[in-house]
Amino acid sequence: MPVGAAGKIGGMEFSGFDARGYRTVDVRTGYAEWVGKYEDTVEDVMDLALLERLVVPEWTSVVRAADLGCGTGRTGQWLRDQGVLAIDGVDVTPEMLARARERGVHARLVEGDVTATGLDAEAYDLVISSLVDEHLADLGPFYREAWRIAAPQATFVLVAFHPHFIMTSGMPTHFTNDAGESVAITTNVHLISDHVAAALAAGWRLAELQEGLIDDAWLAVKPKWARYRDHPISAAYVWRKGA
Repeated sequence: MPVGAAGKIGGMEFSGFDARGYRTVDVRTGYAEWVGKYEDTVEDVMDLALLERLVVPEWTSVVRAADLGCGTGRTGQWLRDQGVLAIDGVDVTPEMLARARERGVHARLVEGDVTATGLDAEAYDLVISSLVDEHLADLGPFYREAWRIAAPQATFVLVAFHPHFIMTSGMPTHFTNDAGESVAITTNVHLISDHVAAALAAGWRLAELQEGLIDDAWLAVKPKWARYRDHPISAAYVWRKGA
């Protein structure tokens, strides 16, 4: 979407696509309640499989990484398994941070917003964020904050819930609570062009883009999604700072 008069970049209201009608809660409330079942719900084919396909960056060359929206530490654990040893995590939900702390892969964990992390400027040669952007109404501050904390020549890797799937399925980010109720977490629709506009405005340049499709690996874990075969469900953007 175009930059509006107030400078906002993205996104569309999800309500126009909503096919579920679940009760919706804010991000902190939702993830605090979801935390106990989160890792049993989010499938590796959604995000980690895309990270494994990326050509850029060279993970073993990363000295210090910032994990924005680190949650329970799934992404941090994957980075550690690739040989990244110094990882700082930021998340808005204390309960998710507590799980990440138990995991023990982050050097530092900070409670904060991904658009205003409080992390040091130009301190990280890798900034990474997974399955966070759909909860942001405006992508601009997110990309600008990633730029601020990124060192010269740094890489920003962002894995996102694909807008096509959100719009086609009418499915928000959601979980099932202990009472058996399906609960949605505030979801926004950001087109790929929204990401490009926000990134370019912040100074980033695109180095790689991968899209994850509903394929055999997905249908092995979600057989009821056969009607979505070959539809894109996630995307991984790789941005670079500097020439």
